[in-house]
Amino acid sequence: MRYIVFDLETQNTFHDVGSNDPTDLDISVATLYDSETDQYTTVTIDDIDTLWPIIEQADALVGYNSNHFDIPLLNKYYPGDLTQIKSIDLLEDIKKSLGRRLRLDSVAQATVGAKKSADGLQAVRWWREGKIKDIMKYCEQDVRVTKKVFDFAMEHEKVLFKDGHRKREIPLDISHWKEKEDAAMTHSLQF
Repeated sequence: MRYIVFDLETQNTFHDVGSNDPTDLDISVATLYDSETDQYTTVTIDDIDTLWPIIEQADALVGYNSNHFDIPLLNKYYPGDLTQIKSIDLLEDIKKSLGRRLRLDSVAQATVGAKKSADGLQAVRWWREGKIKDIMKYCEQDVRVTKKVFDFAMEHEKVLFKDGHRKREIPLDISHWKEKEDAAMTHSLQF
């Protein structure tokens, strides 16, 4: 299965746009990891179109809160329909098993000892300050952390989180992750 792990950063916040709809936000930076090439690609909004050929080759898009945030926001820019590609949202599966949401940082630290380097609000501040390289580094780190958690979950069918001073397991049903879906893709490329 060829999967793409991805994350987006934004130029603004929900408070700025007066809405909780991710499509009202604007992308600043995007990072993709392609399992087939083992490559990370990080671009600013100005080069977002360079991601479409990579995404269109994916059997699955992998993210953290991606079904409710990243995919709707990215779909705003995509000339096709990204919802036609299989999606694996780690947060959604964690919530199904645990009954509540957890921050990526909490899961990553307990599961793979990895840590996020900042947060989305800091990335918006960096955008406003013109610190684009800092956002790019942060976004890529988020994808690296998400990939590590995903790889661990694929191998062990669980993730961990800290509950007070002890680690707890969250069993995950990953059977749907491995199923290949045949979906008609709306390609953006001209052939």
